[in-house]
Amino acid sequence: MTKQDIWIARLRAAGVPDAAGDFRRIFRWAYDVGMTDPEPQTRDAPNALAIRMLDLGVSEREMRRPVSQIIGKREFWKGTFKVTHDVLDPRPETELLVELGIQDPFDRILDLGTGSGCIVISLLMERPNALGVGTDISEQALRVAGENAESMGVAERVTLRVSDWYDDVRGRFDLIVSNPPYIAEDEFGELPPEVRSYEPHAALAGGADGLSAYRAIVSRARHHMTPGGRLLVEIGSTQADGVRNLLADAGLENVAVHADLDGRNRVVAARNPA
Repeated sequence: MTKQDIWIARLRAAGVPDAAGDFRRIFRWAYDVGMTDPEPQTRDAPNALAIRMLDLGVSEREMRRPVSQIIGKREFWKGTFKVTHDVLDPRPETELLVELGIQDPFDRILDLGTGSGCIVISLLMERPNALGVGTDISEQALRVAGENAESMGVAERVTLRVSDWYDDVRGRFDLIVSNPPYIAEDEFGELPPEVRSYEPHAALAGGADGLSAYRAIVSRARHHMTPGGRLLVEIGSTQADGVRNLLADAGLENVAVHADLDGRNRVVAARNPA
């Protein structure tokens, strides 16, 4: 058995779902770190520093720490975003918010609970003349979002603001997006340890029924939407009916549920009356 096989076996024994895939991501990160060391190495064999980083990364993953937190980054949409324990790990299914967002034009966008900033930044990358606002209650998360905005070249077009939903938001927007907390209290025990133990609780906890954040978002959405403006919110796979009803009861029109690539209900969209 090779050393690589041993590392992958350790991850499998720890219950890591994609042990081989996660090992490859950690290996690439460790190899890149090793390339900064003056110790000689070949293209195919990592040096001593890389080996130490690889063993450290595997040990962290054995404890079920997310790979994105170990290597400090995650690929999302068309960019590479910094990730820390202060923000949610950007997930591929959240890209549906970006995909739907760019289907119609917009000049101003508001991202509520922006976290790493991956959603608003990706949308601004697609619309070079648009301006954006990203809010979060976490100053630490906004620092991460600011670094990501700088690295993606949109820092001059996005304002990042500490705000409890709309409390410090002014003006109207053509597009409001959010991936809010939506885990119900009785669902926390079912979450994988990567989420339950390592991601920020405030970005996950959606109240007793998982819908408290949607109530807050919907309550003042129309006050901050332009006529005909759109609202897009990510949801848990069982929340489509509850969120759809909240949006419809608030007077929003064209309420529709969109599924992700796995066929799970993922985004609810609506439009402000013109």
